[in-house]
Amino acid sequence: MAQGGSAAPKAPVFEPHYEFYLKPPEVGRWEAFGLFLYNPDKGQIFGRTGPSWAKIGLFYLSFYAVLAALFAVCLWVFFQTLDPRIPTWQLDSSIIGTSPGLGFRPMPEDSNVESTLIWYRGTDRDDFRQWTDTLDEFLAVYKTPGLTPGRGQNIHNCDYDKPPKKGQVCNVDIKNWHPCIQENHYNYHKSSPCIFIKLNKIYNWIPEYYNESLNLPEHMPDDLKQYIHNLESNNSREMNTVWVSCQGENPADKENIGPIEYIPRRGFPGYFYPYENSEGYLSPIIAIHFKRPRTGILINIECRAWARNIEHNRADRVGMVHLELMID
Repeated sequence: MAQGGSAAPKAPVFEPHYEFYLKPPEVGRWEAFGLFLYNPDKGQIFGRTGPSWAKIGLFYLSFYAVLAALFAVCLWVFFQTLDPRIPTWQLDSSIIGTSPGLGFRPMPEDSNVESTLIWYRGTDRDDFRQWTDTLDEFLAVYKTPGLTPGRGQNIHNCDYDKPPKKGQVCNVDIKNWHPCIQENHYNYHKSSPCIFIKLNKIYNWIPEYYNESLNLPEHMPDDLKQYIHNLESNNSREMNTVWVSCQGENPADKENIGPIEYIPRRGFPGYFYPYENSEGYLSPIIAIHFKRPRTGILINIECRAWARNIEHNRADRVGMVHLELMID
């Protein structure tokens, strides 16, 4: 110790690894970001060394491989419980239920999906071509059954006394449905167009027919009641049919719609049911020919299917279909 003076400061003593606790040197924001991207002193890329990246990469690769394998096994087990042709939930157990709806063709373009209006100028071929082209596309599979899966090899000509055998499906011959044929432009050029009605498919649904004229519902149209009564007297074997009626929705529409012709008959034959998703199945269709609808006015049309187990609900469009027709 020096005389008359204070004690000299002692040199700092560094403990082992003390340098790790030292405050790191201050660097700028961009310099810190550059060191994060690549630190040559520590050999780090994005904050990790090569061996560290290899370990974490191997971990995640193994983790996601095991996860994908477990998912694949679960998916395989799930598909073993499904039949590609038979739905798991049917009829009352399904979302669709037991009351089919009706559909119509031609429909407006997909860009106007909410519309149900068929509107064209009766003498303008370019104007009604969109409707006839839509029908050509829809009916192609009916004109050429070979377009169906299996090339139509199991399609047969059925009748009420010749129902299809197991695995067979019935043909729908539309070639002689004059005037509702392609060569005649489905009569659109004469301002008396044809639309086509089909019953929506429900797996294993069997209609309960109105096959006795004495037990018909009160709200069934009178002309359909008369048709069923006449058919019962003259050709009772065709009574097992899902009947169809089309009429104006309101009193004014009923006056403007004019006479209607149903081709080839006024309903869907019972030998098309039940629908079992057989290869090549063709849904039965009916051509509705509006002979003399009033032009220049919008006509609201409602078509209904009739069977004891078909409900009618306008709000949900169950058992029926609504469309509008306007011909300028």
